[in-house]
Amino acid sequence: MTKKKGRLEFIQMKQAGERAAWITAYDFPTASFAEGAGMDMILVGDSLGMVVLGYEGTVPVTMDDCIRHSQAVRRGAPNTFCIGDMPFLSYQVSDEDAVRNAGRFLKEADMDAVKLEGGRRVAGRIRAITDAGIQVMGHIGLTPQSSGQLGGFKAQGRDPDSARELIKDALAVQEAGAYALLLEAVPPELTEYIWKKLEIPVYSIGAGAPCDGQLIICGDMLGLFQAFTPKFVKKYANVAEVEIAAFKEYVSDVKQGVFPADEHVYHILKGKEEDFAKMLKEFE
Repeated sequence: MTKKKGRLEFIQMKQAGERAAWITAYDFPTASFAEGAGMDMILVGDSLGMVVLGYEGTVPVTMDDCIRHSQAVRRGAPNTFCIGDMPFLSYQVSDEDAVRNAGRFLKEADMDAVKLEGGRRVAGRIRAITDAGIQVMGHIGLTPQSSGQLGGFKAQGRDPDSARELIKDALAVQEAGAYALLLEAVPPELTEYIWKKLEIPVYSIGAGAPCDGQLIICGDMLGLFQAFTPKFVKKYANVAEVEIAAFKEYVSDVKQGVFPADEHVYHILKGKEEDFAKMLKEFE
C-alpha cells in the first residue's frame, strides 16, 4: 500500500525538483484507477458541472454536488491526497461561510484540502480557512467561476499589466497561508517567474511546464468530454469512441436477437426441470 503524500511531501518534491502529476476525478472507478496508476493528487473539481452534470459552466454546481462526488472519490482513492473544490458562492459571502463549507469537505468527505479561486480578493477567506486548520490551495489565472468578468474562457496574464496583477495575486495567496497555488491558462514565462518567486508549490493547468507539477481534467485527457477540447490538453485516450462503438454493437445485437445468447442467461437448476414444469401447470 502506497503511503498518502501530505503537505510536507509536496514541499520535499518541490525542493527535489520532482514534479507532481494529478488529475480531476468525480467518481469511484476513476479515482480507483488514478490511485492504481500512482497519481500524486486528485482534485474533485467543480468542473464536474460540465464533465458529469452537463451544465454549460461551473456556476450551477452546489456544495452538496461537490460533497457527494468527493465522497465517491475518497472511497475509490483512500491512499491519495484529495482536494475538494469549493463551488461558486460557497466562500464568497463571508469568512464564516467559507470556513463552514471548507470544513464540510473534511468532515463529510474526508478530503485533505480545499481549493478556491481568486487572488487578493479572497486572501481573507484563505486566511480564515487556514486559521481553522484546513489546508487551502489557491487558484489564479483563468478562474472559471468568474470567467464572465475575465471575458470568457480566455488565457490570462499575456500582457505586462495583467501579468503584474497575477504576480500580486500569487504573492497574496502565499501570504494568506495557502499550501500551494494552481495557475490556469497563463504564459509559461509568467508561470516560471511565479514558480521561482514563491516558496510554496506552484502547479499548472494549461500554464506550461516550468513549475512543480501538472493538473489535467480527466474527461479531457481520456477523450470523454466532447463539447470542446482546450488547447493545453493532450488526449491520452479516446474513450468516447470506444463507448459509442460498444453501444452501437449492443443496439445491433438486441435488434437482431443476438443478445442475450445462451451463455448470458440463468437456466433452471439441473434435476428441477420436471418440478418446474409441474409448477407452471398450476397456473394453466
